Amino acid sequence: MILYYLLLIFIFFCFLYKSRKSLYMLQQNLYNENNRYLKWVIKNKKDFLNLELIIMFIAAVGYFITFDLEMIPNILLILLMILYGVEIIHLEHEKAREQKKISFKITARIKRLIITLSILMIIPIICFILNKDQSVTCWLIIFIITILVYLNGFIVYLTNIINKPIEKCVFLYYKTKAQNKLKSMSNLKIIGITGSYGKTSSKNILSDILNIKYNALPTPKNLNTFYGLMITVNNHLTKFDDIFIAEMGAYVKGEIKGLCKLVKPKYGILTKIGKAHLESFGSEENIRDGKFELIESLPLDGIGVLNKDDEKQVSYNLKNKCRILWIGIDSEEVDVRATDIKCSSIGTSFNIVLKDDKKKYAFTTKLLGKHNVYNILAGIALGLEFGITIEQLQQAVLGVKPVPHRLELKRLGNFYQIADDYNSNPVGAKNALEVLGMMPGLKVVVTPGMIELGRDEEKINEEFGSQIADVVDYAVLIGEKKTKPIYNGLRKKNFDEKRIVVYNDVREAFTFINSLTGKQDVYALFENDLPDTYNE
Repeated sequence: MILYYLLLIFIFFCFLYKSRKSLYMLQQNLYNENNRYLKWVIKNKKDFLNLELIIMFIAAVGYFITFDLEMIPNILLILLMILYGVEIIHLEHEKAREQKKISFKITARIKRLIITLSILMIIPIICFILNKDQSVTCWLIIFIITILVYLNGFIVYLTNIINKPIEKCVFLYYKTKAQNKLKSMSNLKIIGITGSYGKTSSKNILSDILNIKYNALPTPKNLNTFYGLMITVNNHLTKFDDIFIAEMGAYVKGEIKGLCKLVKPKYGILTKIGKAHLESFGSEENIRDGKFELIESLPLDGIGVLNKDDEKQVSYNLKNKCRILWIGIDSEEVDVRATDIKCSSIGTSFNIVLKDDKKKYAFTTKLLGKHNVYNILAGIALGLEFGITIEQLQQAVLGVKPVPHRLELKRLGNFYQIADDYNSNPVGAKNALEVLGMMPGLKVVVTPGMIELGRDEEKINEEFGSQIADVVDYAVLIGEKKTKPIYNGLRKKNFDEKRIVVYNDVREAFTFINSLTGKQDVYALFENDLPDTYNE
């Protein structure tokens, strides 16, 4: 019987080991928000067709021959242990060769899921131990728990559903805790920021500007969900903070409204509105309405900052009578306008014109691109409302730090990397190409394309390919299947096929770019970095 127990331990270990990847993908897909994880499981169901079918067949054979031959079952058990050992070695090999953009985090929620998974596996094992006819039942148990291993991705999906009541209680506890903390800080100024593009950049720029005079706390990194805001309030917000800047992300209509109910912002900034997350929102109208939930949730004495160069914002019928500050570059009838914009490889300079003030104020920033000027304008608009002087604002803008992975220029090996590899979208990608076009020397773009653009995804990526053809010397595409539309767009512009390089692993791109070094400097734009869900 010891062989049976050893095999069960082997299977249990293999199940938990295999669950690691499924839990990682569940975490990457926001715990199946909008069925994102389930779509990944169905798309990658071939990953669950390894050795389990063979093992189930052997277990079935073992069940039927147990009473006829005594030695064969033991031989089968040893064979099963060998197969499971091969399975574990295979999983370890796959883990070593995978390119992970974001590491797997063993959070409290993941620990709760692991406990539930373990219980699901232990139940049939306990049934085996309690059953008197163990010689026969063992094969059935091996067969059943091998099915659980085989269907691991779906079992993790089921576990997530089972744990939902627990997670709801945890959510309500931390939500109440965060709301009570915010209520106790009556003098705290709360600013919400949302939009399709540039939320994180706008948040960080605003924080750098306001910190010239106040203690401003922005949500860390891209923590822009309910849990992200609650974590920030509960763990990071202190009595010494004057301002809380809450970045707000959404995949469906109604999410921004819910986030506003949580933190109750008095001030709101709306960045550019476009087609980002079109697939989950369903339509461009839903995207616009969803983003305006921030401005419409502001109190009557609140202030919203809108972009008059964005037609979607200008044409919207706002249902809130709060005060609106308009910013712009092309539009003249605004409260804060940027003119005389000059960009180079070292930064951007521009003049600021205020409403009812004919004087021009000169500003300089290390940030690249015209689109970053819009984010600075929003920061200046609120900075003025908060009593920050023009001189202080000029100093603050000069000191604004580039946001990591958002048009971040840095020397890397033998070339200059322009990292714009977070949540690429049509507008942001076009802006990034404009920045690359300003650089001297050899120009390269590295991209896997754009995602979550609904039915227009293929068309938009093909247009992106055509835009790339007008700017770069080399195009490096990551993922042969996913980047086919970009390839087609390049070829439509008669881009030299010999200058199109396709890899399935972005790490190979670095080797290629380093090989291009010569008399000219090499500038490589890394546009977008897809989640591991989209690895080919």
